[in-house]
Amino acid sequence: MKNKLVIKIGTSTLTAGTNRISFAVIESLARQIVELKKNFDVVIVSSGAIATARQFVEINGYHKNVDSKQAMAAIGQTKLMELYDNIFRTFGLNIAQILLTYRDFENDTANENTRNTINKLWEVDYIPIVNENDTVSIEEIVLGDNDKLSALVAVITNADLLILVSDIDGIYTCNPHLHQDAKLITNVSDLNSVTHYIEEKASTLGTGGMSSKVHAADICMKNGVEMWIVNGQRANYIVKALNEEIPFTKFSAKG
Repeated sequence: MKNKLVIKIGTSTLTAGTNRISFAVIESLARQIVELKKNFDVVIVSSGAIATARQFVEINGYHKNVDSKQAMAAIGQTKLMELYDNIFRTFGLNIAQILLTYRDFENDTANENTRNTINKLWEVDYIPIVNENDTVSIEEIVLGDNDKLSALVAVITNADLLILVSDIDGIYTCNPHLHQDAKLITNVSDLNSVTHYIEEKASTLGTGGMSSKVHAADICMKNGVEMWIVNGQRANYIVKALNEEIPFTKFSAKG
């Protein structure tokens, strides 16, 4: 029986520091998943719908107005899935879309239905790609960039591991973008020991800073799911993290 792996990839990673989705980033993810599927059933939690829409349309007020962001997400979601489908198929990978809201996780029946759907998709060799349904729910648009969503998906699927793909190696003793003497914290077993280290940097694209990642870690650790923060700017970042060939931060599951 394969282990269960949830991979969350955020907007800042998908755009590779630009204001457009990077095909190369999705290709890199697909190439790694080919290798990962030998040992893991994989779920991807993907942001990036709004960034994808920006390649096709600009809506006035999108930077300020939630309804404009929702419209951009509605336009971009289908385009984002088309990108995933086109690129993943060249690697022999099949994908399926799942859109969720936070209300879904408050309902036991909805949780069971989602879990059963994901299990069936794995059974027929499809990779579920999850995003928040931004048309009816705005939490990730406003704050979080799917960090919390990925943690909740990891919990309901009884995942063995959640990997948050970021633009940084993990949690540091201070913000490495602002302080040259920042040191990476590789293992966290008590969140209270690291929360005072968090110092956000401004982002024009993603909404998920380190605070939202620590909140995701709290959800995972309380529910027996291990969580890692891994730098998506490194080559083969997931495979190398699993082989402990690159530095990253590991949040150990409790219990």
